Amino acid sequence: MADAPETLDALQARHRKEQRDLVSRITQKKKQASKKTRKGVNDECERLERELKERQARELVLHNGDTPDEAPALSEEEHEAYEGNAGQVNEAAKAVEALSIASATPEQPAPEQNGSRKKPNRAKARLARRAAEQDALVAQAKEEAANMPDLREQERTRMEQHFGKYGVEVKEIRPDGHCLYAAVADQMETRGLGLKPRIQVKIQEGEKLPDYKRVRYAAADLIESNPDDFVGFMEEPLGVYLQKIRETGEWGGHMELMALAKSYGVKINVLHSDGRVDKIEPGADVQDKDAKEIWLGYYRHSHGLGEHYNSLRKVS
Repeated sequence: MADAPETLDALQARHRKEQRDLVSRITQKKKQASKKTRKGVNDECERLERELKERQARELVLHNGDTPDEAPALSEEEHEAYEGNAGQVNEAAKAVEALSIASATPEQPAPEQNGSRKKPNRAKARLARRAAEQDALVAQAKEEAANMPDLREQERTRMEQHFGKYGVEVKEIRPDGHCLYAAVADQMETRGLGLKPRIQVKIQEGEKLPDYKRVRYAAADLIESNPDDFVGFMEEPLGVYLQKIRETGEWGGHMELMALAKSYGVKINVLHSDGRVDKIEPGADVQDKDAKEIWLGYYRHSHGLGEHYNSLRKVS
């Protein structure tokens, strides 16, 4: 049995929910944007607003009985009314930047002509009613944005509270997909451990690689030399996985940290904002008393790309 057609009330309710969801999504994106990512985030938010506005306007016209090929463009008055309504979504997203929201101008009654009133424009009245309802949603979204926790700042504050306990300070690593490897390279070099792994790295003689890439090769070679310890955790062929580690900006995770701990014979401590420390051991062939330690900080909210690792240097 075919689904029943969507009623006008249901269509309007769905549109309001989509707009509320977009307000929340845009607000969170803009609060988490850094100086480097802000332009890209703003462009993405404008695209999301534009796409939602165009789709909802199209759905509203089609609901009146037009087919996709026959649906006329909105009249100038309808377009202006809809623009005023959809513009409220963008204003709510900008609430985090303390911009004011222009209030809607009440519609003036049409003047009488020859003793009779103009026939009311039902589409315009319907859009104006939705705009009035949107005012309440904007006010609610603005209040929610003001009360929304700043996850980025909370995470940084909590991390800093744990630094003193372990005698470390943060060294910011560029969030470019190589952060895990660059953070390990920084730790190995600043602690005087060097980047020479315990097994031969497969690079051509005389080839010069940046430090983070030397660490990538060390992780890949260890995994390639001990495939039985790792292939069970892979969702793709071993060769493809190794190529991504060596030659791309694919993010590293726990499996690569395990490989690096064994390759360099070090204990890797990963500090989380809740105070938890993941300890990744170098393997049974390295005695605890002989194992050197390096420290990384794990962040979930502080960088635009998502999960991120920083180097935690010992305080001198």
